[in-house]
Amino acid sequence: MQSIRKAVLPVAGFGTRVLPATKAVPKEMLPVFDRPAIQYVVDEALAAGIEHFVFVTGRNKGAIEDYFDRAYELETTLKDKNKTDILDQLDAISATPGSMSFVRQQAPLGLGHAIWCARDIIGDEPFAILLPDVIVRSNPSCLAQMTEVFNETGGNVIAVEQVPQEEVSKYGVIAPASRIGNQIEMKGMVEKPPTETAPSNLAITGRYILQGKIFDYLKDQAAGAGGEIQLTDAMARLMKDEAFHAVEYEGTSYDCGSKLGYLRAIISHATHNDDLGSAARAIIEETLKED
Repeated sequence: MQSIRKAVLPVAGFGTRVLPATKAVPKEMLPVFDRPAIQYVVDEALAAGIEHFVFVTGRNKGAIEDYFDRAYELETTLKDKNKTDILDQLDAISATPGSMSFVRQQAPLGLGHAIWCARDIIGDEPFAILLPDVIVRSNPSCLAQMTEVFNETGGNVIAVEQVPQEEVSKYGVIAPASRIGNQIEMKGMVEKPPTETAPSNLAITGRYILQGKIFDYLKDQAAGAGGEIQLTDAMARLMKDEAFHAVEYEGTSYDCGSKLGYLRAIISHATHNDDLGSAARAIIEETLKED
């Protein structure tokens, strides 16, 4: 069985749900307390053993590539001023040479099309997909938990979490066939089902491990919901030929693609920060008292 070495991060979206903040700044670069949102997603993947990242980008996303590059002028200034602690932080986020690729999705044709744009770099090996709108705070990382299951089951693995039954119509949810612990064998998935007919309340979180065969389905996948090429449609076709398992992971997810979800992510990561968590919590409590 091949190991999971590569991950695709689709970052071409406009971030319309958090406008106007994203008019000039990529949504993935919006800070979540002390670092941009994309850093948390990359760290999650690194903790799962990912060696190569494929960013599917669009116009005005150059800041992401620059962020993971070296900043020689800044590093020289910090070195001259003996600010070695900050310099060490910058060193930690710099990518290993050759470990990141950037490809363009020239038109907003959907998530499925974005993933298909990475086909030549991924090839036919299994790979991970991490949607950068979603930050998952967990230990081990969400993708590491999924990789552990993949090493046991093979096939395809997606992350799920329970949501209130009355909110299932907002999500893609899975149809379980059987379950052992946190591993769920799937028999189907439904995108935003009516509450009364939803097959479960287990929502797809935005983390996937898929076989490279998915590209065979994406290349001729017809447009679906919203007139876009949907990844879930291609996955449903692949499910007829290959096994799919879901992992109800341990952790908490934050939807940074919405304004309130983004706020929640900031508060949670601030209050759980190793160095400044207690001070951040005190500031939040003090601020709440002002009103």
